[in-house]
Amino acid sequence: MLGWLSRLFGATGSPRATSQPAPLLSLEYQGYQIHAEPQAEGGQFRLAGRICRRIDGEEKQHLFIRADLFTDPQQAAQLMVDKAKIAIDQQGDDLFLPPPGM
Repeated sequence: MLGWLSRLFGATGSPRATSQPAPLLSLEYQGYQIHAEPQAEGGQFRLAGRICRRIDGEEKQHLFIRADLFTDPQQAAQLMVDKAKIAIDQQGDDLFLPPPGM
């Protein structure tokens, strides 16, 4: 009887395979994997994603979140890829170093 309430509020009865949404756009660039994952925020989409690379057998990941907001998630995804390529070109594996002071 209360099943319709569960569906109304998004409960599916089965756990999600992952808490992270599927990337809107993923590609390989110079040995790095770029995953564009725009974040919905107030009816817009924040430029966000991950840059990943396997180094010495260990998967490294850099979370990439910027202040840019877009009305179109595809536009946010494409600009994330463009900015990630610039970051890779400028910083390389230093992307995976801890921030200064940590």
